[in-house]
Amino acid sequence: MATAQQVPDILSPEFAADPYPAYRQMREHTPLLWHEATNSYVISRYEDVERAFKDSVFTTDNYAWQIEPVHGRTILQLSGREHAVRRALVAPAFRGTELQEKFFPVIEGNSRELIDAFRGEGHADLVAQYATRFPINVIADMLGLDKADHDRFHGWYTSVIAFLGNLSGDPAVVAEGERTRVEFAEYMIPIIQERRENLGDDLLSTLCAAEVDGTSMSDEDIKAFCSLLLAAGGETTDKAIASIFANLLTHPEQLAAVREDRTLIDRAFAETLRYTPPVHMIMRETAQEVEVSGGTIPAGATVTCLIGAANRDTGRYADPDTFDIFRDDLTTTRAFSAAADHLAFALGRHFCVGALLAKTEVEVGVNQLLDALPDLRLAEGFDPHEEGVFTRGPARLPVEFTPTAR
Repeated sequence: MATAQQVPDILSPEFAADPYPAYRQMREHTPLLWHEATNSYVISRYEDVERAFKDSVFTTDNYAWQIEPVHGRTILQLSGREHAVRRALVAPAFRGTELQEKFFPVIEGNSRELIDAFRGEGHADLVAQYATRFPINVIADMLGLDKADHDRFHGWYTSVIAFLGNLSGDPAVVAEGERTRVEFAEYMIPIIQERRENLGDDLLSTLCAAEVDGTSMSDEDIKAFCSLLLAAGGETTDKAIASIFANLLTHPEQLAAVREDRTLIDRAFAETLRYTPPVHMIMRETAQEVEVSGGTIPAGATVTCLIGAANRDTGRYADPDTFDIFRDDLTTTRAFSAAADHLAFALGRHFCVGALLAKTEVEVGVNQLLDALPDLRLAEGFDPHEEGVFTRGPARLPVEFTPTAR
């Protein structure tokens, strides 16, 4: 088994600038390596990361130290009946009839409001003026929170994501994350208690009233879930929306195809999740010794699963370093379910509960932006590039278009 010194370090500036060559080297030569700084075993091949998400020998016990200090104890840490019951309490709002009937108008309205603010200008930064605001505004409306607090929500989820991705153990990031947990609890608990007394038709009221097999959620349970929802639903969808446009705008023939046939939006989103996933790393912990490509991981070890590497594995995809919405080795009909053949939403019992919400937001956002900005193009001379290590996406996406009236 190799050590991190023999491949580009996942904490190095070179890796942050462009991790894909390092991913290729890991997959081909060091599919299992020990990384001293993060005290973890790193896996990079599709078959191994897929197994880590599906096989119960890989647990989520690592979240006790990785996210509980900022979120509290969340559904991500649960297993067995406790996990099944908690998922049954929260999942209905994120699928089927409730998502379409109750929250689809919320999604449409929030997207339109943001686009109307810049469609007459002829230029915009789709990250700052749209992607970073859209999913958070949707979640705030779904929960019945005040969108005027958007900047606070954004600050909180930014510090939570920084804590989650604090692979180097920066004490300032730790302190900020712990402060966020206190501030968010002071904000949310009174709102939850008031909502219990005055139930409405929002998601927070649904969570307050939900009961499965005699089990309901405590104030702390709901607060932790809302914290997780803001962070996971904000950061990941933000980067997914920015990335789908970065990918399409740099592949104009595919953008033209999507503009002409909107049923291709799902293909473009699925391929974006494979090619430039919002989350590049997820950790697991081994319940017992396990064999993977390249060697053995001992029991009780932390495992860093490189989604960004696995999603470009030549053993799984043809020409994986090419963005191609027409590829035939990615099944769009399964791409937003626990049976997906990409790994961006994880798989199995901890598959992302908000996958269909993200899909709906992307469908609405891409449709509305293409309708409102008929000749959307990158600002002259701008070449999009991703930033980040744990999560990645374009930090800026300046575009130009012919101004249009509302």
